Amino acid sequence: MAFRAVMSRRVTNRSSDIGARWMSTWWGNVEPAAKDPILGVTEAFLADPSPSKVNVGVGAYRDDNGKPVVLECVREAERRIAGHSNMEYLPMGGSVKMVEETLKLAYGENSEFIKDKRIAAVQSLSGTGACRLFADFQKRFRPDSQIYIPVPTWANHHNIWRDAQVPQRTFHYYHPETRGLDFASLMDDIKNAPNGSFFLLHACAHNPTGVDPTEEQWREMSYQFKAKGHFAFFDMAYQGFASGDPERDAKSIRIFLEDGHLIGIAQSYAKNMGLYGQRVGCLSVLCQDEKQAVAVKSQLQQLARPMYSNPPLHGALVVSTILGDPDLKNLWLKEVKVMADRIIGMRTALRENLEKLGSPLSWEHITNQIGMFCYSGLTPEQVDRLTSEFHIYLTRNGRISMAGVTTGNVGYLANAINEVSKSA
Repeated sequence: MAFRAVMSRRVTNRSSDIGARWMSTWWGNVEPAAKDPILGVTEAFLADPSPSKVNVGVGAYRDDNGKPVVLECVREAERRIAGHSNMEYLPMGGSVKMVEETLKLAYGENSEFIKDKRIAAVQSLSGTGACRLFADFQKRFRPDSQIYIPVPTWANHHNIWRDAQVPQRTFHYYHPETRGLDFASLMDDIKNAPNGSFFLLHACAHNPTGVDPTEEQWREMSYQFKAKGHFAFFDMAYQGFASGDPERDAKSIRIFLEDGHLIGIAQSYAKNMGLYGQRVGCLSVLCQDEKQAVAVKSQLQQLARPMYSNPPLHGALVVSTILGDPDLKNLWLKEVKVMADRIIGMRTALRENLEKLGSPLSWEHITNQIGMFCYSGLTPEQVDRLTSEFHIYLTRNGRISMAGVTTGNVGYLANAINEVSKSA
């Protein structure tokens, strides 16, 4: 018995040693991921004890006191739906009502494509989820294709198509010297891309530059897309938030629709309804006919199934309640215009303050650009000085979130920008 006990202990100890060695190697090769540059800016801002610190890196709307905003239309919608939801799963395609109202915003209230049921559409996890669903759809059904992405773009676009294993190419977009659109190079890239290429386009308020094509330029792009048989996928994260008018902000999409393109659209309510944490969005793909739309929607749902199965309920109810009620929708249109107008006003104020300081540089691009972000033209070294000397936080590419600019800090911000840019 004593021998058995000793052997048992030895086997147990040996097993423990083997198990411990395996457990120590399971994740031993995992290195810390690189910090997100935008989240890193916010972390540094929060850790700074300076009373004069300013955060113009955050990509979320703030009022003139620098505070987050919940729209009154959202509050009213929440009051109406409180206690009336059974908390059951939504279908894999999401809220039918929310999707219907969302399509009207993008394609038009009386769109023939909606009436003819030619649009395959599903609720998504905001705009990011819509982009990812489409990227996976592209990989599955056009496995030999690639995606052309503008330079620059929202950094997460690269992550989305990379993780979906879709090869990426880039096309010219921003012109650093003019702080505007490099339209000639953009058109050359469209012409030189292989026929039938996929292009990612920002429908309005290009992130991060705030530089949008003019209506005429959109028409030229659409014409060239048609000539080459390219597919346009629009990421529309700022409809209504850019100009204050959702119809005006959808102009690029309407032009492509008028010209007979089959397109894809990612929509989000994070910015224009302030539903950042609700993750409410929509992915839609315009198809040749109803039969094709049914097939495409079924495949989009099939892709969503192993990801998250069903989209969240609460935010979808808020959106459908607002857009489905004429009074609440009108209130939303007024509130989104207030947000857009404040951003536009801060652009004007920042430019005027810089010009009053006697800066020899041109700051016209601040008011020529549109939307939440201003591509200032500041160098990484100048941004570093803004942070170290003036406690002003933004990403090193010089992108200023105009939502972080207020009547209380615009003078301080302008003075700091003037100081660091004197040697430019």
